[in-house]
Amino acid sequence: MIATYIQKSNYEITQLDDELLILDMDLYTITKLNAVGGACWALLGKVQTVGSLVLAIQERYRLSNEQIKSDIEFFLNDLLQCGLIQQEHG
Repeated sequence: MIATYIQKSNYEITQLDDELLILDMDLYTITKLNAVGGACWALLGKVQTVGSLVLAIQERYRLSNEQIKSDIEFFLNDLLQCGLIQQEHG
């Protein structure tokens, strides 16, 4: 089974320079993302897998595949713990 991820709803987004702020209107929290995190967040507007996120970020930023995979898995776990995305196994 491949896990998929997508944004949950009820957020406000604010862009400050190269950072993205996600305001959770239900939990009254703010999550700050750098440029790469913001790019991942935008992609998570549609269902994504770790692999699809890795390919998109690798193409955009021309980074090493193994490092990106590790970083994205860590990033997705953080977003799950913050309640900003949901995971499905399909």
